[in-house]
Amino acid sequence: MNSPASSFPGQAPRIFDESVAGEEDPGAAVEPPAATRPGDEAPAGTPGTGEKQCSHCGGTGRVASGEPCTQCQGTGKVTAGLGGG
Repeated sequence: MNSPASSFPGQAPRIFDESVAGEEDPGAAVEPPAATRPGDEAPAGTPGTGEKQCSHCGGTGRVASGEPCTQCQGTGKVTAGLGGG
């Protein structure tokens, strides 16, 4: 039985065919930055943040004219820092 690092007879061993987690693509484990809305203080999932009601539209997702809110992009929520200081 051949090991994964072995090759066909007469060929040099192909030891680089095996990879260690993430070795072949160093950026593979890095999450891309989360999309942010204009009213967000930080990307979603940032430690110390959470969703809160958009203060621009009052959480409705719409402004007085009926158009989608430009701060929360119509979701009624923004990502903001939690706690106080």
